[in-house]
Amino acid sequence: MIRYDALDLLPVRGALPGLHDALEAHGAAVLVAPPGTGKTTLVPLVLAGLVGEGPARRVVVAEPRRIAARAAARRMAWLLGEKVGESVGYTVRGERVVGPRARVEVVTTGVLLQRLQRDQELAGVDVVVLDECHERHLDADTVAAFLLDVRAALRPELRLVAASATTDADGWARLLGDAPVVEAQGVSHPVEVVWAPPARPVRPPHGMRVDPALLTHVASVVRRALAEREGDVLCFLPGVGEISRVAGQLGGLGEVEVLQVHGRAPAAVQDAVLSGGVRRRVVLATAVAESSLTVPGVRVVVDSGLAREPRVDHARGLSALTTVRASQAAGRQRAGRAGREAPGAVYRCWEEAEDARLTRFPAPEIKVADLTAFALQAACWGDPDASGLALLDPPPGGAMAAARSVLTAVGAVDAAGRATGRGVRMARLGLHPRLARALLDAAPEVGADRAAEVVALLSEEPPREYGDDLAAAWRTARRGGDAYAARWRTEVRRLRAAAAPAPSARDRSRRAADAEAPSASRSLDERAPAPGPLAAAQQHANGASGSPTPAAGPPAATGDDRAAALVAALAFPERVARAQGGSYLMVSGTRAEVADGSGLRGAAWLAVAVADRPVGAGHARVRLGAVVDEGTARRAAGALHGEGDEVHWGGGDVVARRVERLGAVELAVRPLRNADPGLVREALLEGLREEGLALLRWSRDNETLRQRLAFLRLHLGEPWPDVSENALHARVDEWLEPELSRARRRADLGRIDAGQALNRLLPWASGDAARLDELAPERIEVPSGSRIRIDYDDPERPVLAVKLQEMFGLAQTPRVAGVPVLVHLLSPAGRPAAVTADLASFWKDGYKAVRAELRGRYPKHPWPEDPAAAEPTRHTNARLRR
Repeated sequence: MIRYDALDLLPVRGALPGLHDALEAHGAAVLVAPPGTGKTTLVPLVLAGLVGEGPARRVVVAEPRRIAARAAARRMAWLLGEKVGESVGYTVRGERVVGPRARVEVVTTGVLLQRLQRDQELAGVDVVVLDECHERHLDADTVAAFLLDVRAALRPELRLVAASATTDADGWARLLGDAPVVEAQGVSHPVEVVWAPPARPVRPPHGMRVDPALLTHVASVVRRALAEREGDVLCFLPGVGEISRVAGQLGGLGEVEVLQVHGRAPAAVQDAVLSGGVRRRVVLATAVAESSLTVPGVRVVVDSGLAREPRVDHARGLSALTTVRASQAAGRQRAGRAGREAPGAVYRCWEEAEDARLTRFPAPEIKVADLTAFALQAACWGDPDASGLALLDPPPGGAMAAARSVLTAVGAVDAAGRATGRGVRMARLGLHPRLARALLDAAPEVGADRAAEVVALLSEEPPREYGDDLAAAWRTARRGGDAYAARWRTEVRRLRAAAAPAPSARDRSRRAADAEAPSASRSLDERAPAPGPLAAAQQHANGASGSPTPAAGPPAATGDDRAAALVAALAFPERVARAQGGSYLMVSGTRAEVADGSGLRGAAWLAVAVADRPVGAGHARVRLGAVVDEGTARRAAGALHGEGDEVHWGGGDVVARRVERLGAVELAVRPLRNADPGLVREALLEGLREEGLALLRWSRDNETLRQRLAFLRLHLGEPWPDVSENALHARVDEWLEPELSRARRRADLGRIDAGQALNRLLPWASGDAARLDELAPERIEVPSGSRIRIDYDDPERPVLAVKLQEMFGLAQTPRVAGVPVLVHLLSPAGRPAAVTADLASFWKDGYKAVRAELRGRYPKHPWPEDPAAAEPTRHTNARLRR
């Protein structure tokens, strides 16, 4: 019996007429409805004709998480007075509860993504509701883009609803073809904000690390909230590890029950959280409780202010979740949980002043995540570069290039980026393409069961207490009775079925649920690429081919350790690492270290499955890996194997070697005696760039020549050459040949006369080279007859350092190339006495003071009263009298 009393209380009812009109007129709409209004539960029932007087339709609701999909289906079934699976069912990874009469099916976005790849028309589906689209998960954005393609090309009658509590409504409306925006008014209860920052500063999050002091503070705030407020407490934390640590600090709460809800929690625990309880409760939750779910009884929210988002470091080949400050939008969503049923309060564990500095919205996953699975989805859809997909944010070019590189290496796409037959099969496995490659290629050697078990272990990183040794963690999972082991066994069964030979057309529909699964991104519960037969047929017609599917045979005669190593190495070939100098060098070039006391320590080779970079560390840290032999390492990373001559500048000289390498790892090295002259020349040029032109022989005259040319270039310009470091490197072929071609090592560079080489740059063709000594002479003759060297060290103003008496009688300052020199007038002892750029002014105004100071110190030298008219001299008075 339909529970009309509960349905009538849902505020979204007021928006239903507008939603109906929008879908009738445009076929698409954006529904903005606050939490608790019934958008996730009532709207699908009305659209399906299960409530009200509308026509019977089949509605698919896409949720970003398994827990939300199950909860939504159960809530809708309860409103109808039915069991799940009758009129309303759900499909999540490894679980399908959908009866033959079901008209509403709640699925994860990963499941819908695979369904679209198998059946691009979505035959039999009338309406698709994309719930919580504001979260901007990659699968949800991809599903929306694919559905818009379907509407445009195949099924214009298919209706789309993008629904969210808070979203970029205008952006989604434009994406859906200027679809109307329908807003529902919610019944909002006031939520008091209590700022509860730590008493002492805590370290900001870095990678997966959260300062333990912050977690201790969060636990204390939970205790404070229990004492100050009524009702259940919902506490938001970034991940499972933080939930476990805070739960451990909340012992001794008496009658208060502490529950943990996250994507990995057993279904029974999730159901207990969502069904309410008799005792007062503290619910510790990740972002799964931000939206879609109503946790009954909650009156207080404690917000740690942290969240987890995927990040990828293309330079190091590492991708993982990272802890970040939650956005302002997430903060509003979390606070709203306290006011869904009655007035409440939110305790925010940060300073009020910090709130305005938080980002407004979480980063769209397409901007920050590993795009390998997305790129394979796009390739299977027939749009390898995703340029034709309607996306709110285009994928970054660098991330797509990195993704295509991985897909090409594992044989999933051809040179043009189109999905191969092998790529289609890999995508159907419902795994990240790396893990799909490992499953397909390892099964013939270690057996389908072993391969599936290790891949299942890699598809969801095992708990920290399982250790960092993949083989040991595998054995722990086999005998384990915890929630992780249970999920692992379920995934193993799914992979065995998914990796089996393709079923007949008659069996395909019966096995559809087993084949539907998410991709390997750990940031969500559901992510699943799965290309369909239409795209596969198109690829076949285009001539794309893939590797034959290996038959699953009996386990090979090999140990579990080798099986674990092979699978990990095949999945992450660029992370195969060799011990070197106390750490490990991956073939990608990234260095990694294993923890003290690890069972991996001391191994010659490792296959690194999971790694991160701790705060302040220069190297990555191995979180999960396997000991691998060199033969397996060579095979797994075979695409990176190479042998050749390497000539470069290193250690201050030319290094010439014959090197066999696996990526960045050197396998064998021997000296190269007769290196290619061109490679040697490039190495010498590298040395000149690194250490500078000082490697050449620069005599004083050579240095002076370069300074004179720099002076002329500055003041006269062309045709005088630019002799700066960069300019000389750019024109090395013009001035340093043939000496450079004859050089083989550093010592040969030191024998090259730089001045002689520089002469090649002089403007000989124009005839100006002959005027070098005229325009920028090395020396000039002063009134005494001496030829004094000019210092061109500062090209702005050359310097003439000369004894004062030798300049007597000269009224004007000497010039070179029209530029007056800066005259340093010296005492008879050669010490600076005065500096002037205007000799006439000095004789008139400055000389008297200098004469008064020096005539007593140097009485044997002439100090005439009128220097401009005096006889210049290099001698003392005695010499003059003779």
